[in-house]
Order: sequence, then structure tokens, then C-alpha cells
Amino acid sequence: MRTFVFAIALLLAAGAASQPTSELTGGTGTIYVGAFPSRVLVVDEATEQVVDEITMTLDGPPSDLLLSQDRNRLYMRDRTFEQIEVIDLQTRTTINTLTLSEGATKVRIRDFMVSPDERYVVLLLDAATKEIDRFAIAPRRLVQLNLATHEIIREIPWPDGEERVSVNMLFSPEGDLLYLFGDEILALETESFDVVDRWELSRIEEPGLGRFNFGFRPEPNEAPGFYSGIFRVQDPVQNRRLMGIARINLAEREVDFYTLGPDQPLSSFVVAPGREKAYAILSRIGHYEFWTFDLMGRRVENRQVIEGRPRMGLRPSTNGQLLYVHQAGATIDLYEASTYRHLRTIQLAGDMTNLLVVPN
Repeated sequence: MRTFVFAIALLLAAGAASQPTSELTGGTGTIYVGAFPSRVLVVDEATEQVVDEITMTLDGPPSDLLLSQDRNRLYMRDRTFEQIEVIDLQTRTTINTLTLSEGATKVRIRDFMVSPDERYVVLLLDAATKEIDRFAIAPRRLVQLNLATHEIIREIPWPDGEERVSVNMLFSPEGDLLYLFGDEILALETESFDVVDRWELSRIEEPGLGRFNFGFRPEPNEAPGFYSGIFRVQDPVQNRRLMGIARINLAEREVDFYTLGPDQPLSSFVVAPGREKAYAILSRIGHYEFWTFDLMGRRVENRQVIEGRPRMGLRPSTNGQLLYVHQAGATIDLYEASTYRHLRTIQLAGDMTNLLVVPN
């Protein structure tokens, strides 16, 4: 009898221990999902239900989503790279669209960054004009465009006169500087877009290490003016690639970086709420892993093989307890961040293109 009672107690304890895990939710934020055919699905993070659907006026699903600094607007580039649509998140309606294509000339928006005050956008463009026997391809341009009038305010000269195929750019939190990342960090003041500072940090002052390039995107869980990311360097002594994490403070011109070990094919590096941890996905054909980084301890905290998909994106929940795995397809897989245990799946009515998690 005593053994039977003890066994029942163990079962009840096990059930009580597993119950909180099954009830874990991501927080009280909102998940915006770009989806086919031409819409953005609005998912309530607490209930994990689609609560609204924003129909786009542009052609096809958004290929890129950019959240405004005040988190009130969503900027979306369409799949043709020719148009940008602006959504007001309070009313969930389109308030602006813009394109520079006209007639036989197609202007592709290869990249864009909206100023913090949302008066203008900086666009990386190239144009192709269909002639009778050929396409005339224009050089790539960096331009400042007024969001209200859709007029090009100025063409921003390429620093040192060197045209770039791609541009990784970010505004300072106040919008007075535009940073261009490459072999060095260039700071352009945003009145005339002249280079006012040149930060040559592409070569680490460390014996035996080679060059590395900064390449950051806006991260919702980072402090303003700070950006974190994985970087890779070449060790010429042992002829191997090393992987590490860099966190840059643009205002103070400071970089905190450290190597973690041999290079790995990691992607979707994201910082968790609180900025004590970060996550990434290792993806090889038929082999997928979750990685957790202890940013305070400057180490890899954990890694584990998971049942992945050929193409995956990763986002942490607003409370940091869940990891959302999205792309490709019509499902969002929810994992417990601390154990990597798969909890459940959100089924969407249509394949997705990208995903943003926004705290309320």
C-alpha cells in the first residue's frame, strides 16, 4: 500500500512539473507574418491565434519587413523589389506606397533604411531600361527620398567615389548620422551626407588574426545605438576560420568582441530580451542545431540537434521563454528556449515570407 501511494505521488509530481512547460506562452506582444498571396497576418502572441489580416495593395507578399523606431509603422518591400508599402499598425491600414519605376524603366530597391523621424528613406537603387534590342543597366545609386512627396531629395555620393553593389546601413538613434558598414565604418552626417568620421576597425589589433567586416541589422532587443552579431576572422597561422561575437557601441566608437572557436555555418543570430543571451541556428543539409550564447559569460552555453527544415528563420518571444522557428511553409514551430523542447505549432493559412515579433 505504501509503495502504491508513493507511485501515485511520483506521477502527480511529474504531472505538476510538466504542466507549466505545456502552458508556456511567449508574452503579450504581436507577431506580424508576411504571407502569400499579398497580406500580413497579425498573430496575438498570448493566444497564438491569427487575430487580423492586413491586405497589401502591392503585388505579392512582402519580401522584407522593417519596423519604425517608434514601432507604430511597418515598412514593406514587395517581391519585385520595385515598391514599398507603409502600414499604420494602430489602424492596420496602408497609409503610403512608393515606386520609382516608370514606363520601360524598372527601378529595383535593393536595400532601404527609414530615418528615425520617418521624413525620408535612403534607398539603394539600380535601374534597367528596356530598349528595342537590349536592356540598358544604370549604375547603382544611393539616394535620399522624401516619404511624403516621393521626390528624390539628393543622390548621395559614394564615399571615395567607389560604387558599391550592396550597402549595410544604419541610422544613429537621433538620425543625425548614417553609418555605412564595410571594410571600415563610415559616418555620414544627414544634412549633406558628407563623410564626417571614418572608423577603421576592419583589422583587429590582435596578433595572428585577419580582417573582419561589420554587418548589423536593427535588433528589437538591443539598446539604441548598440548592435550585436556574429563575425568571422581568418587565422593565418593555423589557416582556419574562427567565429566570434561582436557588440558595437556606435556613439562611443567602442567594440567588444571575442572569438568562440572554429567557424560554423550559423544563421539567424538574435539577441534575447534582457540581452544576457542570444540564439542562432546551425544549418547543414539534413542536420540542424539550436545554439545558445551566454553573452555575459562570453561563451557558448548550449547546443542541441533539432528536427529542422531546409530553410529556417529564428525569433525569440517577447518574454524570452520561447523560440519561434519560421520559414519556409505555413507553420511556426514553438520551442522552449531553456530546453529546446518542441511545444506546439501555429498553423497559418498560407506560406510565409518573413516574421517580426513586436512587444506591446
